[in-house]
Amino acid sequence: MNVQKTLMLIDGISTWTGKAFAWTIVALMLAIVYEVVARYVFNAPTQWAFDVSYMLYGTLFMMAGAYTLARNGHVRGDVLYGFLPVRMQAGFDLVLYFVFFIPGIAALAYFGIGFAQTSWSLGEHSSLTPGGPPVYHFKTLIPIAGALVLLQGVAEIIRCILALKTGEWPRRLHDVEEVDVAGLKGMVEARSAGAGLAGDSGSPTIPSAPGAR
Repeated sequence: MNVQKTLMLIDGISTWTGKAFAWTIVALMLAIVYEVVARYVFNAPTQWAFDVSYMLYGTLFMMAGAYTLARNGHVRGDVLYGFLPVRMQAGFDLVLYFVFFIPGIAALAYFGIGFAQTSWSLGEHSSLTPGGPPVYHFKTLIPIAGALVLLQGVAEIIRCILALKTGEWPRRLHDVEEVDVAGLKGMVEARSAGAGLAGDSGSPTIPSAPGAR
């Protein structure tokens, strides 16, 4: 299996996981709607709605991390970053992956294992509400999410190395840009060219009104 196919395989795993866990939005919506109806229509609020809502939202947030990284969708200063040469972009990314990303995500995955094991051994339940639901299954997702993000991070590091060698970013399943960098570059170049023409002629040309002679 060549490098590009390996990258696509990792992207596919992250994408499938993100799309699968996106269905937690539906479960979260149903839980909140049920709680609102029970509380305000029947005056019978539940004891589990709050716990279930934060666990579902936390599940979505954690399990979407690798998917977002695969889509290059995490927050970045694209307005400045996008004007840099590809090799400089890759160099910045590579340094930041090793300095910040790898240590942080590896710690999340490693310590999350012990966190989940402790929760399972105690049969831990939520203490926020009386008779709270179990949380050990929720905490099990912490090391799993960390491992998935770390796997996707390895793919991104490989992309950075390839970009440093070739001067081009390797393909993704779906390339996404939050900002139209190419459009911004075109606007800047057009304005620069227009300013240069105006400077050469001494003053900008004012178009005549329709019908004027």
